[in-house]
Amino acid sequence: MTKAEIITIGDEILIGQILDSNSAWIAEQLNAIGVDVYQITSISDEKHHIINAIDLAKQRADIIIITGGLGPTRDDLTKKTLVEYFNTKLVFNEDLLKHVEKLLSSRNIKMHQANIDQAYVPENCRCLENKNGTAAGMMFEHEDKTIISMPGVPFEMKQIMKDSVLPLLKEKFKTSYIVHKTVVTHNYPESKLAHIIKDWEMNLPESIKLAYLPSPGRVRLRLSSKGDDIAFINYMIDKEVEKLVKIIPGSISSYNGKPLEETVGNLLRKAGKTLSSAESCTGGTIAKKIVSVPGSSIYFKGSIVAYSNEIKQNLLSVDGDDLEKYGAVSEQVVRKMAESAIEIFNTDYAISTSGIAGPDGGTDEKPVGTTWIAVASKTETIAKLYHFSEYRGINIEKSSITGLDMLRKMLE
Repeated sequence: MTKAEIITIGDEILIGQILDSNSAWIAEQLNAIGVDVYQITSISDEKHHIINAIDLAKQRADIIIITGGLGPTRDDLTKKTLVEYFNTKLVFNEDLLKHVEKLLSSRNIKMHQANIDQAYVPENCRCLENKNGTAAGMMFEHEDKTIISMPGVPFEMKQIMKDSVLPLLKEKFKTSYIVHKTVVTHNYPESKLAHIIKDWEMNLPESIKLAYLPSPGRVRLRLSSKGDDIAFINYMIDKEVEKLVKIIPGSISSYNGKPLEETVGNLLRKAGKTLSSAESCTGGTIAKKIVSVPGSSIYFKGSIVAYSNEIKQNLLSVDGDDLEKYGAVSEQVVRKMAESAIEIFNTDYAISTSGIAGPDGGTDEKPVGTTWIAVASKTETIAKLYHFSEYRGINIEKSSITGLDMLRKMLE
């Protein structure tokens, strides 16, 4: 099995200023061509850290992919360090200079010496064209290892990876297939789900590995297998998924890892139906999830964030007597919120939420995490009471996911 290691360079990653989204994307792309990612390492912008990381990676992997530190500023040390590491020198590349000039001109940016310096590359590297930036990618062959350095800017790195790196790796390395199938489940926390599917898990073929990926409101089950016959691998995994469906019927929203909002969107699109939302404790999170899906304007009309009782009454026609008698976190209120959203937006379906997200506001009768959620169509309204956690962020996420899953079941 061909192994790879990903090294991300940047103090901004180590201090938490930005998230390392590059590594996750690169790993996904490598897996798709049958390359196994053995390790991901993040290091600082320091020469000895870069050299040490490459030395260690060479002991573990056939392919080493480095991102970051190729910019035109003084703190970008990767290119200089690689020149020293590979005992080579920088040479001027006329084609790179022309590319930099053209790119900066198109952006109405004046050339500086730092930009000109981007046209100097290590003599023994293979340049990888960066159509979106001034720093070229670089590929080295060293001691039977393939070492690739790319900019850390995501849209630059992704273009180089797609256009140059992946085709080169597929050509050079003979790889086996790696298949991952991710089943998205709801209704059960991780421990309960593990208990329910214990016998199924224990009887999985040795070639199939199972991983639990829990997050608020859902647990993703990833089935993975490797081999030379992709059709057989997919057949074996699909056979096991069929068994799983019978064990937890109605609890699976996706068989390809897609988020619930995408599944719900596909169901609405297929049925030619529309959706709105009326949110209190989720504060627009449901609407945000829905509109994150491209093309959602076809089926999603809008949302009202009714955080105060005044807005619930004035915009959503919630009865003041119900608010007084039952409170904002009640079945009566969320039912009316969902039904009013359908009327206001003239949609086929609506989701509503009202709960105590915390950390304050809970009582003995309604502790933090108490949440009512309703889904409605023009002929039916279903409202359910949930008791989530004591943590605000988790409560908002669980409420949003649960509301979407209630709608999924109604649509199905």
